[in-house]
Amino acid sequence: MKRILFRIAPRTLAHRLILFVVIAFMAVGLASGFLHVKTQERELLDTIITGADQLSNGISSATWHAMLADQRTAAYEIMHTIATRQGIDRIRIFNREGAVMYSTNPSDSGFVPMTSEPCVICHSTPVPIADVDPHTRSRIFYTPDGSRHLAMVTPIYNEPACSQAECHAHPASVRVLGVLDVTYGLDAVDEVIVGIERRVFIVTVLASVLASLVLSFIIRKTVHRPISQLIEGTRAVAELDWDRPLPESHSGDFFELSRSFDDMRTRLKRSMDDLNELTSTLEQKVQQRTAELDAMHSRLSQSDRLASLGQLAASVAHEINNPIAGVLNLASLLQRIMTKDGIPQERVEEVRRYFDQIASETARVGRIVQDLLAFSRRSTPQQTRVDLNSVIRRTMSIVNHKLELMGVNLRQSLSTEDAVVQCDASQMQQVIVNLVMNAAEATTTKRNGHVEIRTRVMMTEHIVRLEVIDDGDGISPENLRKIFDPFFTTKAEGKGTGLGLAVVYGIVNAHGGEIKVDSTVGVGTTFRIDLPVPTAYYESHGG
Repeated sequence: MKRILFRIAPRTLAHRLILFVVIAFMAVGLASGFLHVKTQERELLDTIITGADQLSNGISSATWHAMLADQRTAAYEIMHTIATRQGIDRIRIFNREGAVMYSTNPSDSGFVPMTSEPCVICHSTPVPIADVDPHTRSRIFYTPDGSRHLAMVTPIYNEPACSQAECHAHPASVRVLGVLDVTYGLDAVDEVIVGIERRVFIVTVLASVLASLVLSFIIRKTVHRPISQLIEGTRAVAELDWDRPLPESHSGDFFELSRSFDDMRTRLKRSMDDLNELTSTLEQKVQQRTAELDAMHSRLSQSDRLASLGQLAASVAHEINNPIAGVLNLASLLQRIMTKDGIPQERVEEVRRYFDQIASETARVGRIVQDLLAFSRRSTPQQTRVDLNSVIRRTMSIVNHKLELMGVNLRQSLSTEDAVVQCDASQMQQVIVNLVMNAAEATTTKRNGHVEIRTRVMMTEHIVRLEVIDDGDGISPENLRKIFDPFFTTKAEGKGTGLGLAVVYGIVNAHGGEIKVDSTVGVGTTFRIDLPVPTAYYESHGG
């Protein structure tokens, strides 16, 4: 019901106000009209009751002489004549016992019980009431055909002239001899009341309509128009049109409201200008700071790369020294074999074998130097589609000798299928070196520490997973939350810069990957990196 009323009701304030005022006027008018009609009806009935009482007393007086002379027929004819000419419906006379002594309606006869309406007025108490006012002696009732009637009961008192007459046998102690019951029709009265109701309703409706028209004009001019202008102003502000002032209103409250709204609009415009200027300045500062952070990250990455390169320098130099020493020894042997006439015929095969060994060792040195240069070279990051397994193998050729010197056993558990990712190979090589060297250093307190590097291709999840696992000392929970913070390190002074894992985190994040770490003190640590598989490669391989 509420929803229906909400939909039917006008949505604008002015229209609602007009509707409510009209309803209020109609309600007040109808209520006042109803009270007026009821008042008129009550006054009219009071007048009719008074007239009916006077008429009943007149009938009683008109028949007094006939009744005193015991000329009942003459008295009854008088009653009949009065009933016919005065518009009276019925006249009845009852004695003290309730017997109908006379009625203008021939069908009325017999007795009326004392509990009936004509009798109960006086016989409602054990001792009958003799003196009753006219309003109490009157009653209004409806006949079966729906018409209203007024009945007036008038007592017939035992006057001294009656009690002393020879024809009467009623002693003087009996005060009431019977009652005169006169019934009047109220059709004419009802017609008057209906006319009054009709006139009151018409006047109420006309007054309400006229008042509504006047109020509608006033409300539209003083309420609806200023509110519409205010709504247009708020819509302009919502559309960021700050240069549309509100028209001045002559109404006091709306004048204050429009002036306050214009003040708010002006302040908002000034604030938006300041905000736009601040936003523009902030964007420039953000771009500048982003460029500075990128440069700092690049410097940190290079610093970490150089630190890792310093760690590998000694082991790489030692690994290069062995093939070079072998080359020098072979060169000395070749000098001894050579004579003034050249290479003796019987030693040609031996010399050829020495040259093959020299070429093999020299190539070995070249590969080590090439991998080392590739790791240390600073180039612009460029992501391409590469096989992560190949990057791992190339990186392990650099650090493998270092791990042997540290007494760490390295195990490579690489996936049998290509672990293709979109990455910068040089940066990913730096990630692998950092994680493997940290894992190796974590196992130095144990004999024959183990480090495992593992890859898995998880096509259903669109990722390639790289894991570096060690059985070292592990990381305590309080340090585990801070290991990716720049310059945080648990190594002794001079042993680490605290940049390695921070750089690793930045590189992995820049590649759209995710890095996690699980560690248990005394058991070991696992670093887990998930890198996304290129969409084109995934779709071309049945993804």
